[in-house]
Amino acid sequence: MFWFASTIFSSAFLLFLVQPVIAKKILPWFGGSAAVWTTCLLFFQVVLLLGYLYSHWLIRRLKPRRQFVLHMTLLGLSLTMLPLAPGAGWRISGGQDPVPRILGLLTVSLGLPYFLLSATGPLLQAWYVRCYAERTPYRLYSLSNLGSMLALLGSPTLMEPYVRTHVQLLLWSAGFALFAALCAAVVWKSRSATWEESRQVAVAETLIPWRTRVEWVTLAACSSALLLATTNYLCQDVASFPFLWVLPLALYLLSFVLCFEREGWYRRSLMDPPMAVLLAGMAYSISDSETFGLRSAIPLMAAGLFVCCMFCHGELAARKPRPDRLTSFYLMISLGGVAGAVFVVLVAPRVFSSFYELPLALAACAVLAAVLPAGSSSRRVGWAVFAVAFCGYAGYVADGMTSASTLAVRNFYGTLRITEVNDEARYGRERTLMHGTISHGLQLLTAEYRRTPTTYYGAKTGVGLAILNSRHPGQRVGVVGLGAGTLAAYGRTGDYYRFYEINPLVVRLARTEFTYLSESPAKVDVVLGDARLSLEREAAQQFDVLVVDAFAGDSIPVHLLTRESFEVYYRHLRPEGVLAVHVSNRYLSLEPVVGNLADASGREAVLIDTGDDEPAVYEASWVLVAAGRNFLDLPEIKAAGKRIGRQTGLAAWTDDYNSLLGTVKWRE
Repeated sequence: MFWFASTIFSSAFLLFLVQPVIAKKILPWFGGSAAVWTTCLLFFQVVLLLGYLYSHWLIRRLKPRRQFVLHMTLLGLSLTMLPLAPGAGWRISGGQDPVPRILGLLTVSLGLPYFLLSATGPLLQAWYVRCYAERTPYRLYSLSNLGSMLALLGSPTLMEPYVRTHVQLLLWSAGFALFAALCAAVVWKSRSATWEESRQVAVAETLIPWRTRVEWVTLAACSSALLLATTNYLCQDVASFPFLWVLPLALYLLSFVLCFEREGWYRRSLMDPPMAVLLAGMAYSISDSETFGLRSAIPLMAAGLFVCCMFCHGELAARKPRPDRLTSFYLMISLGGVAGAVFVVLVAPRVFSSFYELPLALAACAVLAAVLPAGSSSRRVGWAVFAVAFCGYAGYVADGMTSASTLAVRNFYGTLRITEVNDEARYGRERTLMHGTISHGLQLLTAEYRRTPTTYYGAKTGVGLAILNSRHPGQRVGVVGLGAGTLAAYGRTGDYYRFYEINPLVVRLARTEFTYLSESPAKVDVVLGDARLSLEREAAQQFDVLVVDAFAGDSIPVHLLTRESFEVYYRHLRPEGVLAVHVSNRYLSLEPVVGNLADASGREAVLIDTGDDEPAVYEASWVLVAAGRNFLDLPEIKAAGKRIGRQTGLAAWTDDYNSLLGTVKWRE
């Protein structure tokens, strides 16, 4: 028992330990979007399915000795792929769909080791049943999910804050070598056991009703879709970083642990009331997301996801087959997981104009609760009524995501909406570009205000002061992040503005729905692609001001706030040039991060906070970084700014080491 348990536990631990590490490693190569993580999850789900399919085929088709030989041969081949080191050559260069490249990179760098780890759980449980026919293997399944959950919880709390990413990959590679040795020990211990014929298993599996198989797949698909949709929801307006990746996944796995460890952990009668309440609460939070802060949104969504997964996985556990059919059971669960992931990652961004998949997944959970047996007839009728009402409300919530928009479009990087209002008492018609719940530019359409910088870019804001106080004939301004193109309003004849934008839809909307770019007297260029990669390839641009404002929703791409990225920015600035970094954020305190990066390079930094006393201008926080005091000592800058220096306890971020946990505003 020890060898089976330790091997299954280690395989599950490694299986999920590598997920946030490798996703974080490749995150900067694909724009830092939250969709990078969900695409990685799709890869993990697909390879998990292939691993389960392999173990199912191995048990049914090959005799024990051949099973051992084939599996150990593949393990030997996988060891030649160590240490794990994803290649940077897969990075996107601009305008490409990142999904195929992410999947290709993961396949080449991690595919075979991850495939074999995926196969270990069902394969070793099947071997265990054959060796010890009188014992149940399902507690081993619970143990594997416990190992997965511990790995996920340890990654952002014990690994990420203290261990550099490349060291984490080396440690994982060493752990995989140890796992291969444990597999060899299991094969050695099992070599003389009495085994049933695979043919008998195949005959037995044909007795499983198709209705049961459909229920397995549907329940697994629902929980998988809820997992990915909830993760997208949390990450789009905060940041795409491991803590918010692993929290939903850890809760998803915890529900597996509890439901399969023993029957008493899940009782439908106790689960129904909180599930109905939390389904309604989650739907309401989506419809009114602006009133839900970090401290309320994360617990609500996490609790709702956990309870819904307890329902899905508890019903799966109640329908588990005899141990001799477990590979088929796991195969159907994995197939459902892939179906849910494909729906969220591949189908939804191409079919929907907004994040409709979360209310749809919630509605699917309510329908399943009504369809599957729920005890007394009164409870079944109650769930049927609730499901009908909830589906109607979910439809209302989904419609509300775009009902106030004149245009809504979506791609890998998220949902963009155009809204328009007519405020005759102030400035007339206003057109706004929204990414998630955050404004990425607003234009006043009346002739008087048409070229007025608005939102976070007013004349008194940090970026406005930086541009106005560094002006000279032929001023050169670089901007990381296009939005509506608002900063082009500062351009004069002879000036040059160069925007860097990764999202082709943003470029399209800035050119078709707004006139900042087309009406600017300055020469304006837009470079499509990841800003950092574009800047790395270009010759020094000699900018007077370089603006970093690349937000997705309220989420930040961390790879644009590291020591290496700042060195790239400095190379493109003139000796007296100014780096202006937008740090306004509802959930993260970013000014210390920029202050530490400035201090690490021997530069000065000031924080400029401004209110909303200009036309259509919002409260904004900007950090201005300069090589000397000449610019920062200018009267307007000195009056508006507050010097920020190095913050102890927060290391300067690098590509290989950064952690957002220390910047979270837990109190709002």
